[in-house]
Amino acid sequence: MTMNNNLPELRDIHLPDGVSIFPPAYGWYVIIGIVLILCFSWKLYGLWRLKSRKLYANRFLARLDTQNVTMSAIQVSELLRRICVYRYPQAVALSGSDWLNFLYAHCHQSLSPESAQLLQNAPYMNPQTSTYTTQNLQELINFTRRWIGENL
Repeated sequence: MTMNNNLPELRDIHLPDGVSIFPPAYGWYVIIGIVLILCFSWKLYGLWRLKSRKLYANRFLARLDTQNVTMSAIQVSELLRRICVYRYPQAVALSGSDWLNFLYAHCHQSLSPESAQLLQNAPYMNPQTSTYTTQNLQELINFTRRWIGENL
């Protein structure tokens, strides 16, 4: 019959070509765009947090009462310790000359001996018997601003 005559005209089954990687579908462009936006946003958030810590610390220093030298020095010492809790946890337990040496090692500025003693001794002093001047406190505040700028 006629069926036998058509067999030579039949060809083997051919599979279609494989799916190409490029160009990707539009959905991939959207996903890549979202990932890039998220990475950029995360980086900006990190910069904002860093800036806000410095801003908080500098505002805290600006609000200090320079008339009460001992209490202000105690607050400066607490601020430095709080920053160390965040940035250098191993330094929180330091005291005395070890604490000052740590601060000096992480800053390109140093304190006068009187201001250094104020920072060391303020948490243990009676505020009424303080012999330190506002100049010592101002030097300590300037050192702290510089230290914060270099370490936060």
